[in-house]
Amino acid sequence: MTAKNTLIQAPPYPVEKAIKNLGTNLRTARLRRNLTIEEVGEKIGTGPRAVSDAEKGKISTGIAVYTALLWVYDLLGPMSELANPTLDEMGLSLSSSKDRARARAKEGLDNDF
Repeated sequence: MTAKNTLIQAPPYPVEKAIKNLGTNLRTARLRRNLTIEEVGEKIGTGPRAVSDAEKGKISTGIAVYTALLWVYDLLGPMSELANPTLDEMGLSLSSSKDRARARAKEGLDNDF
């Protein structure tokens, strides 16, 4: 029995759109560098199918493939700013006086007396 992954089967629209845009941008970067899908696949140590899937913005393509493609095209720099806690305005406004290492589930009140 295989488990269903809702994120892959029906991702939220903004997520799907962002991955598709990333794929389009990666294809543009490859073509501007006059590289074939096969050449890029070889450079990142994978087959051409993984590169093609990433360029199509397939949601099931692993983050390692997307990251390696950014590296090949020398576009990895901005990745360091993704989810940067110092730029997380909402997180900063919600944070308490000390940073948490992990989240805990909220517990309801126990009405057992």
